[in-house]
Amino acid sequence: MATTATNSLTPDNNAAWRLIGIVLLAVRFTQGWIFWGGGTRRFIYAPSKLDPHAPSWMANKFQSAMPGALLGMDHVVDYMLRHFTLLYTGIIVFSAVELIFGLFLIFGFMTRLSALATIGISFVLMLLFGWQGATCIDEWTMASANFAMGVALFIGGSAAWSVDSWMLRRNPALAVRGWFQWFGSGPWSSTRVNRLGLIGAVVTVLFVVLTYNDFRGSVITPFHGGPVSPSKHHVSLSAGSVGSDGAVRFTAYLDAGTPAEPANIIRAELIGPQGQVVEAWDGATLAALPKSAFANDYDYNKFAPGYAGITAKMGARAAISLPPARPGLSLAHGTYAVVLHSVNGHSFTLQVQRP
Repeated sequence: MATTATNSLTPDNNAAWRLIGIVLLAVRFTQGWIFWGGGTRRFIYAPSKLDPHAPSWMANKFQSAMPGALLGMDHVVDYMLRHFTLLYTGIIVFSAVELIFGLFLIFGFMTRLSALATIGISFVLMLLFGWQGATCIDEWTMASANFAMGVALFIGGSAAWSVDSWMLRRNPALAVRGWFQWFGSGPWSSTRVNRLGLIGAVVTVLFVVLTYNDFRGSVITPFHGGPVSPSKHHVSLSAGSVGSDGAVRFTAYLDAGTPAEPANIIRAELIGPQGQVVEAWDGATLAALPKSAFANDYDYNKFAPGYAGITAKMGARAAISLPPARPGLSLAHGTYAVVLHSVNGHSFTLQVQRP
């Protein structure tokens, strides 16, 4: 450690570290502003994002990301959405970390620790939201760029125009302190820079290329719209049943599409064993369904009656009950199909049994 510190404090090395700090100054400010801005929007400028009763409450955004989340993060989101205290605490802590470490980067205080925090946040954001963006996967672009910027700032620190550099000038002994070298902006030996710089580059390349390949292909597979489409709404249907009187029950999950607009179901049909339409519920009938017809899994994005049928926001999942569409029905045993038609002309089908 003593040899490394002595080498780091030579005039030439000091000049080199200051030059690196100047080169990264714009990157450091921008990275800091991005994260500081995210935190201040919730705490100061748009506090409704932290209000559980507001339409812009952050839980809605997390729920919208659930269908395309990577590495099991959908299960994490599902658990948090069902436990309000954990959810609210997580959102507050996440926002506070963004604000604090973003501010630290703007001023260049504890730069490497702050850079590590932004790397971690970018990683989590990629797992959650990286699949979203109808035209150019905007969330992937943001997460990958922030990840790379965080790696660069962790390697380079901020040895110029920063609180860290001011602290080092006032107390040169900080240059040899392990905590300041790893958390602040203490100068590193060329060996450490080479080693960690290469590791950071490899990790960043893998992170960027593999996530892009999963979301869009165009690396080792042809271009595709992703395992979960960020633009085309899709409703998965399950757990269906039909009664002898024609009452239908099923679970619907809006598991693809843009969170910018809700999905709208404007017609539902029950198709009989011979392919005939046994029952049909038009938009007006669906719009008139009582709220009790929808048993939503979550308290945020929901399936509900809308102005032209059934409406749903991204990530919504609910058990839906449709009353008999015609009086006096007595359905025979057999295999039926529930078909939902969206306003965009898409259809979603579920086979159900009349026992």
